[in-house]
Amino acid sequence: MELTLIHLYPDLMNLYGSYANLSVLRRTLEGLGHSVTVQPVLPGESVALDGCHFLYLGAGTERAQKAALEALTPYAAVLRSAAEAGLPMLFAGSAMELLGRRITDQRGKDWEALGLADFLSRETEKRFVEDVYGVCPLFPEPIVGFQNKSAVITGIETPLLSSLAMGYGNDGEKRPEGYQKGNVFASALTGPILVKNPALLREVARRVLAHAGAEVPGTIPVDEELEKGYAVTAQQLKKRAEA
Repeated sequence: MELTLIHLYPDLMNLYGSYANLSVLRRTLEGLGHSVTVQPVLPGESVALDGCHFLYLGAGTERAQKAALEALTPYAAVLRSAAEAGLPMLFAGSAMELLGRRITDQRGKDWEALGLADFLSRETEKRFVEDVYGVCPLFPEPIVGFQNKSAVITGIETPLLSSLAMGYGNDGEKRPEGYQKGNVFASALTGPILVKNPALLREVARRVLAHAGAEVPGTIPVDEELEKGYAVTAQQLKKRAEA
């Protein structure tokens, strides 16, 4: 099957190797025999989602995040409709904050966000720079990752990670982290998150295939090196969390 993955603003929002989330998803889908096209969309270009099977936006600086928000705002209704129709999406790193209702920057200026969810983000002078180890209700394997953010996010009722044994969550230490509702996934974790977490990669791939009407295999193989890297990271973070 021919699948189209849209990569929003790949140059503007590409901190911490964010492009690798899309690269590893593409390789995984191609490994299942599908033909995959990654379609970049640059600021100022139209966001047309007809024929799209997955939408991705990566991490950026606070300044780049606001530029991405301004570019995406004219398409907020299109994005909301696509989310309601079940289009799989991933907003990684600081892009997660764009999904909510409002972002308040460090100067106190309010930025109206895209409104795919009803949460609020507030930038602080403190940065939360640390490893994360937590539980995702979608599968038994823990989620691992790294964060470097300044925002405190409140009002999320459906987090991606239901609890943390290590790390700063949406609004506090060892609090739930990220956002997930329907086929919309978001997390402040970088690393990149799909590369570091094979179970989440498989889950997202399943959602893409199901939404596209393609066959969803019982087992989705991923690169063996990803599995090895995850096992080492999870083991070490678990030890630190328990200590």
